Amino acid sequence: MRSPPGRVRDAILQVLGNTPEGLPVRQIEVRVVQEIGPTPGSSVRSYLRLNTPGIFVREQRGVYSVRPEVLAELQPNLELEVESRRQPFDLGRSTLVHADCFTWLEDREYNSIHAVVTDPPYGLHEYTPEQQLKMRNGRGGVWRLPPSFDGHARSPLPRFTTLSDRQRRQLGQFFTLWGGLLLPRLVPGANVIVASNPLLSHILAGSLEDAGLECRGSITRLVMTMRGGDRPKAAHEKYPDVSVMPRSMWEPWIVFRKPVEGRVQDNLRKWKTGGFRRPSEDKPFGDVIKSAPTRKAERNLAAHPSLKPQAFLRQVVRGVLPLGEGIVLDPFAGSGSTLAAAEAVGYRSIGIERDPHYFDLAARAIPALRDFEPRDRS
Repeated sequence: MRSPPGRVRDAILQVLGNTPEGLPVRQIEVRVVQEIGPTPGSSVRSYLRLNTPGIFVREQRGVYSVRPEVLAELQPNLELEVESRRQPFDLGRSTLVHADCFTWLEDREYNSIHAVVTDPPYGLHEYTPEQQLKMRNGRGGVWRLPPSFDGHARSPLPRFTTLSDRQRRQLGQFFTLWGGLLLPRLVPGANVIVASNPLLSHILAGSLEDAGLECRGSITRLVMTMRGGDRPKAAHEKYPDVSVMPRSMWEPWIVFRKPVEGRVQDNLRKWKTGGFRRPSEDKPFGDVIKSAPTRKAERNLAAHPSLKPQAFLRQVVRGVLPLGEGIVLDPFAGSGSTLAAAEAVGYRSIGIERDPHYFDLAARAIPALRDFEPRDRS
């Protein structure tokens, strides 16, 4: 489905209006997708070419900005957007920032982040404003709204199996660009732990490797989910002994690292990074963590469709700083659960969230999740 030309135009102007110094075409394409959903890259490139030099300036090969006089006309609308930005929310050692993580990373100093723990959008389409509004209004869209089970309402789930080849390519481009921006801001040896799912983890892993990060395996969250195991749609009676795909009983969290400087011991001495913090002296940090689904009591504190339980997150967050020193970043903060986990284990953390609805949710949820006492500590 193609986006109307006017929407593409407005999205490009919004993206470049907020970044007056200009952006490479690939970054413009990804940010347009963030603004309005799946959009052919050819549409973005064509609009840029056809409106240069009328609206845009080609700063250098493949890099565009908005002409100053056009930017001046846009400024009132851009100022309205800036005014709607929330002030940073601070709690203890944690700071939540209302911003786009790409823009925030561009302004961040090099070698200033010691670890990343994040649960990003597995696709891009389901987190566009249009699809988020449908999900919040109970209309679904690309979000599957499961029926109540045993009297319990179940959280919405994105339909990952409906992603087109183009959307998968856009997802790969998104994470390659994100990884490329992230890499220089990390200190050498910094761990990057990114939640994924079995259907898309290979795209995420390949993209981060292309960005220059070093693959270090994965962490398996051992948990039964509601994904898979169903009989053939509209033929469940004819094929009662068939599961269309395996019932998911695990969740992959991809593990990457910025390459260390010299030996690990040298990196630990200089940067405080390069490994994982052991749970105890006689037990190494492991790559399988048993976990229950996020329980209702915890979901009531933070009504986010992708909320992960504190019992699991605190183990991961504690482990990513081998000496317990440094800053943990969550560039897709959502409910603020990573920041709450960092607060619970005594780490400094920064969260970035671009959706004002989720920013407000996280500001309320972080202190509640920090103080939450998990029932399962396995």
